[in-house]
Amino acid sequence: MESYRELRDKQQKEFNELPLGFAFSNKQFDEMMEKWGLDPEKDLDKIYQVPGGGFIQKKDHEHFHEVLDRHNAEMEAAKAADEDGTGFLYQMFKYELDNHEYGYTGDFEDTLDSLGLTWEEVTASPRLLKALDKASSEIRKREGC
Repeated sequence: MESYRELRDKQQKEFNELPLGFAFSNKQFDEMMEKWGLDPEKDLDKIYQVPGGGFIQKKDHEHFHEVLDRHNAEMEAAKAADEDGTGFLYQMFKYELDNHEYGYTGDFEDTLDSLGLTWEEVTASPRLLKALDKASSEIRKREGC
């Protein structure tokens, strides 16, 4: 089984290879459209806007959703395979707690938000709670808290 970090990195690499464009100004939008061989005024019907200032051509939209759906399914399968919360789920929480500076803030909120979880969901799941407790305890111990 892949570790959380390995799966996350593999998915990020694949996401980065998607034919997305990003534009945060009219100039960037025009440059993106021209790079795609599209007219920034006449070819608006050939693109979709996606969250985060992103754009994708309609011809690539189905592939975009296939990749996102597969990534979600892979992540859910890896989480479900961790029967006791000491493997993938623990790695997931440890990585994201470190990534969201839990050792400094002592706050779970940013980590849970990044994982699409609520505190209620975590406390309702013995596996999630065990994984979060193990990861946060290890970080507090490491930080001398």
